[in-house]
Amino acid sequence: MSFSLIACIGKNRELGKDNDLVFHFKEDMKFFREKTKGKTVVMGYNTWKSLKETPLKGRTNLILSHRDLNSLPESAKRLENLDSFIKKNSTSAEEIFVIGGASVYKLFLPHAKTLYLTEVEEEAKADVFFPTFKKEDYDLTTLKSLTENTVKLNFNKYIKRS
Repeated sequence: MSFSLIACIGKNRELGKDNDLVFHFKEDMKFFREKTKGKTVVMGYNTWKSLKETPLKGRTNLILSHRDLNSLPESAKRLENLDSFIKKNSTSAEEIFVIGGASVYKLFLPHAKTLYLTEVEEEAKADVFFPTFKKEDYDLTTLKSLTENTVKLNFNKYIKRS
């Protein structure tokens, strides 16, 4: 399985604004919890800060940062060497989830086999965007579609073709 990216994005790939998500949907949060529970999650420093430096429960939390992160909780670790981490885990049987932010998604996108994207059929004001990718290089499966608060959500799984 190796690396999977998971995100909720708008029509224009909107992710966040002012270090917060632009979309907050109950069903998307539930989907995120179900997919990442018991797994390793990789995030950047700003995502870590947006979580108020609190690790996601039931997961191993890895924070990619050049900063010295003092006194991390037991379930969180600083990811120091990205290249060796990618080499070591690129053929891992474990599915490792990249959960943001935008620069971390961009770093891992070439190494990710699967993208779990909740695609919101709405636009939002954002200052952070999911990286562009060639959809034609992926097989798309819509896992489910629903409407929450009058907004349509498509829970899509993109698998990179070999």
